Amino acid sequence: MNFFKPLEVFADWLVQDIFNLTDSHMAHALDFFIYDSLKIIFLMILITHFMSLLRFYLPIEKLRDFLVKHKMFGLDYFLASIFGAITPFCSCSSIPLFIGFLEARIPLGVTFSFLITSPLINEVAIGLFAGLFGFKITAFYVLAGILIGVVGGFVIEKLKMEKYVAEFIWDIKSNKLEREEIKNSFGKVLKTISREAWGITRKVIVYVLVGVAVGGSIHGYVPAGFFEKYLQFAGYLGVPLAVILAVPLYSNASGVIPVLQSLIAKGIPMGTGLAFMMATVGLSFPEALILKKVLKWQLLVTFFGIVTMGIIIIGCLFNLFL
Repeated sequence: MNFFKPLEVFADWLVQDIFNLTDSHMAHALDFFIYDSLKIIFLMILITHFMSLLRFYLPIEKLRDFLVKHKMFGLDYFLASIFGAITPFCSCSSIPLFIGFLEARIPLGVTFSFLITSPLINEVAIGLFAGLFGFKITAFYVLAGILIGVVGGFVIEKLKMEKYVAEFIWDIKSNKLEREEIKNSFGKVLKTISREAWGITRKVIVYVLVGVAVGGSIHGYVPAGFFEKYLQFAGYLGVPLAVILAVPLYSNASGVIPVLQSLIAKGIPMGTGLAFMMATVGLSFPEALILKKVLKWQLLVTFFGIVTMGIIIIGCLFNLFL
C-alpha cells in the first residue's frame, strides 16, 4: 500500500492541470520537486512530533541500557541496519527518522547504521531485484547493504564524532523536572513536544527544499542513456566511475532498479551496475545538502567517504566473484 499516493496524485494534478505542463523536462522536474518536498516535510513533522512524545514519556536511560545490552558482536549495529532495510525510505526521507534517533540519544554509530542501510534496501526493491536477477544475486545484494551499514556505523562510532553533530540537536534534553510538572496535563504535553518538533523542522526545512530541488532538476533534465554511454567502456575503472556519476542523482532503490536492469542488459558488469544503483540511493547530493544542517562537514565527509569506499569494494567483489 502506497501511503503517499494522495501526495503523488496532488503533484500530478498541480503540474498537469494547474500549470498545464505535460511530458516535458520541466514537468518531470516540477512533479518530482512537489511530491518529494511534500512527502519529506510530512515525514519530518510526523516523526519529530512522535520522537518528542516518545522521549517525553520513555526513559531514555532504558533505551540506552537496551542498546548497551545488545552491543556484543555488533548486534546493535545489525539491528539498526535491519530496521533500515525494512523501512521504505529514500536517502532524504530517512533523514527525519535519523534526526529523531539523535534527539532520543541513540548512539551515533548505531544511528548511522540505520541511515546508511535505509535507502540501500527496502522490501519493494528486494522483490524487484529477485524478479529481475534471481534469489542468489538478491541475497548477496541484501547482505552487502547490511554489511555496509554495520561496518559504517561501527567505524563512525569508534571515531568518536559526536562533537560534529549540530549543537541544536544536543540542546534538546530530557528535562525530568519539567516532565513531572506537566505530565498530568496532556494538553501541556502536546504543546511542549509540538514546540520542540516545529523548532527542529524549521531549522531543516530550507535544506530539504534546496536538496529536493537539485534532485528534481537532475531527475528531469539528465538525458536517457547518458550513463550507459560512459560506463560501457570503462573497464576496471567502471566501479569508481559508476559511483562518481551516481552521486549527483537522487532516487530510491525501487526507482533505480529498472536503470540497473538497463545497464546490465547493455553488457555492463553486475558489480558496476550495482555500485551505480547503491551510490544513486545512498550518496545523493540532495541528501548531503539536507544533512549539512544537522552534521558538521567533518562528519558529513566521513560518512560519505565510508559509504563510498564500501560501495566500491562491494562492486569490485561482485565483478570478481559473480
